[in-house]
Amino acid sequence: MNRRVLLTIGLTAIASLFVAGCASSPEVTVPTATATATPSALGAGFWDPANPPAPEATLTPEPGSWDAAATPADYTVVLLSFADDEEHTVTLVDAVREWAASEGVDITEMVAKTHDDLIGTTLKAIDAKPDLIISAGNVMVDPLAALTPSALHQQFLIVGAEIAEPTANVTAVDWEGAGYRGEGLGTPTNYDPATFTSERAGRALRAGVAAVVNGVRGYVIWVS
Repeated sequence: MNRRVLLTIGLTAIASLFVAGCASSPEVTVPTATATATPSALGAGFWDPANPPAPEATLTPEPGSWDAAATPADYTVVLLSFADDEEHTVTLVDAVREWAASEGVDITEMVAKTHDDLIGTTLKAIDAKPDLIISAGNVMVDPLAALTPSALHQQFLIVGAEIAEPTANVTAVDWEGAGYRGEGLGTPTNYDPATFTSERAGRALRAGVAAVVNGVRGYVIWVS
């Protein structure tokens, strides 16, 4: 039995325990906003709030329609990544760092050192209760798919990848050449690491954060 199969079995088993623990805990409550300031609205062309798409749908906002959407004051973010992920993950991580610095966002980085540490690191991020958990890199997709349905109080943003059946607390931002969806579905035929440029990663990140902050959640945000 290879390591990927063992990892999948392990993720499923640990996620089941996590679900059971959450179901029995009296502390699980309906999520509430933790931001202290009202964010600016999305620009015209981002989406049609009068005619919202179906859950899990893909939105293709007009370029620049998210530019004026500010991040609330005192916004907190945990950045999740894997130490030995593919090289372009570094581009995503750097994009998050640059965005956080420019927006004055409090960011905490949590890096899974080994495959055995993926679930533990993700749970640690959830336990930190930030306003948003941002995931960078393909390796984090499967742990998020396993754990996010049982952490509905927590908002997640996946950059450059997505999970197959996201709950409303999971938003993804993708583009042509990205879109990895986990081990079970394999790598998309049009997957191209060369598309993970600093410019595109930064633009996609801002579009994704704008969507989450303004309540447009549970969708795939598609940028060109």
